[in-house]
Amino acid sequence: MTAAGPDLTLRHPVERFTLDNGLRVVLAPDRSVPVVAVSVFYDVGMRSEPPGRTGFAHLFEHMMFQGSANVPKMEHARLVQAAGGTFNGSTHQDYTNYFQALPAEALERAIFLEADRMAAPAITEENLRNQIDVVKEEIRVNVLNRPYGAFPWLQLPGIAFESFANTHDGYGSFVDLESSTVEDATDFFSRYYAPSNAVLCIGGDLDPAETEVLVRRWFDAVPARPAPPAPAVGEPSPTTARRGVVEDRLAPAPAVAIGWRVPDPVGDLDTYLGTVLLAELLSEGDASRLERRLLHTDRLAVAQSSYLGLFGDPFDVRDATLLVSQVHHPADVPVDRVLAAVHEEVEKVATDGVPVEELARVTARTEAQLLQQADSVLGRTLGFASAELIHGRAELAGELAARLASVTPDQVQAAARGLSPDTAAVLELRATGGAAR
Repeated sequence: MTAAGPDLTLRHPVERFTLDNGLRVVLAPDRSVPVVAVSVFYDVGMRSEPPGRTGFAHLFEHMMFQGSANVPKMEHARLVQAAGGTFNGSTHQDYTNYFQALPAEALERAIFLEADRMAAPAITEENLRNQIDVVKEEIRVNVLNRPYGAFPWLQLPGIAFESFANTHDGYGSFVDLESSTVEDATDFFSRYYAPSNAVLCIGGDLDPAETEVLVRRWFDAVPARPAPPAPAVGEPSPTTARRGVVEDRLAPAPAVAIGWRVPDPVGDLDTYLGTVLLAELLSEGDASRLERRLLHTDRLAVAQSSYLGLFGDPFDVRDATLLVSQVHHPADVPVDRVLAAVHEEVEKVATDGVPVEELARVTARTEAQLLQQADSVLGRTLGFASAELIHGRAELAGELAARLASVTPDQVQAAARGLSPDTAAVLELRATGGAAR
């Protein structure tokens, strides 16, 4: 096995405190570069949406950029960019985040901006209608008019899961989006954007004591509200195989996605880490098992990938989730032949185990990816924020490389034994456009 991986928390220790309104605050000082990152993670994602309001988490992310009580529309962006900074936000299955990276002297500006929109975003009829149109256009561009636009992240969950939280279209239906009202948006904000339902994480060139003063100056005034109950997203493990078919007239070639339920990423992290390395072993790089088998040896595919979580980050998702293997193959290759090859490669790991040398190579590659993500102040801050919200420990983000280095071949073999064709969810995409005939 590889030696124990690096523990980033030793070089970048975190500090935390909680405001009276329930806001959890994590500080990650790093005085090596004169840059700070400010991020707010709200514990509301696509899986939090109720029936009739699909796409609302993403829609509200857009609303949070439309101005707030003391910041006119577009002023947030202007103030960050004028300071030489960058900003963005994103919606995930289990959270929505907002973040900016700026020169250290602009720290208070970023704190003020996030506090102002946490307190009172500009929820107006004009803003809501405008952003519904923006989101609808985004869906047209990214999903409806793009080859493989919904495959498999929007289509596989309906086969793999049972509950509304896990199966519905997180981008949203046009019917649900268009029927949204200002009252709906105001209720969504009141329910999910409470300080007690959020984590503020600030990293970079900061003094913790001075930063706490700034945080309290601007966030203490945000009214306290109770955090909503967590959505019920856990499900019993499947006992049968499931299969579905979709057609894509824009796709140049057919594809297939296989989804296996995996251990709880939060409640059973040690077991889950074996699955993380199994996914890398199967799919990452030219030497991976599926790359060699499908593309080079049997020539059954033109592309393949395997990943945990529908958004591709194995550590920012709660249970229930999937390991997905996605394969794009020529039209003259039967999909069942592709499926058989994938299952055979998984079975080889389950039966024969993993050579120590192969696992060491895969582990080193995975560690390197984690360290690269954490190399920038912003990347490290986002990692700490996600770990605090999802796992309850920001420090975990810095410990992951070391914990992965401790995973044994037996753990990876056990993970492969859990990927049975008898409980897999299979989504077949048929390319029905003229170019694919």
